[in-house]
Amino acid sequence: MMKVLAAATALSLTLVAGCRIQVDKNKDGQEKNVKIDTPLGGLHVRADQTSAADVGLPAYPGAHIAPDKDGDKSADVHLGFGEWQLRVKVVTYDTSDSQDKVVAFYQKALGRYGDVIRCDGNQPVGTPTATQEGLTCSDDKGNSHVNISDDSGLSLRAGSRHHQHIFAIKKSTDTGTQFSLVELELPEGIDRKESESN
Repeated sequence: MMKVLAAATALSLTLVAGCRIQVDKNKDGQEKNVKIDTPLGGLHVRADQTSAADVGLPAYPGAHIAPDKDGDKSADVHLGFGEWQLRVKVVTYDTSDSQDKVVAFYQKALGRYGDVIRCDGNQPVGTPTATQEGLTCSDDKGNSHVNISDDSGLSLRAGSRHHQHIFAIKKSTDTGTQFSLVELELPEGIDRKESESN
């Protein structure tokens, strides 16, 4: 996803006068950091440099940053054009602890951002079914939610539609748990636009 977004945006932005592109590669020659700036805005992508603290959550005790199925350990993507800003930070971890222990830890940790909702895919599990700020499990309108869980679909979410903190199970086995932590900042006004259309 990150590579496609970066390539598409890079292509469109190279057509704008005053465009500046910087690409940093890792030791294997793969593009890891991309910075594109134009007079109208830009795109900044950093790979494998984000930690739980950067996402605003604690690292699970003893967990290690791990690559996901695409080989990426973390990403920080910032796309901005004037007041329109979109930012996604994500980091994936592995632990030998059970899913239940990890979920309980992040249920408590996410509480610093207000109500915490538990989701199985798009469906709420238990109560509350929405945060006080209006965040739900559903993918309604497809423009304010991100599907980040792979196998189980289990996630915990806190915040608003505009600014979310998410914990999602990537994989859970008898030998441990892989999970992702996400901070998602959507453009200002997303809450207002969606409430007006409902």
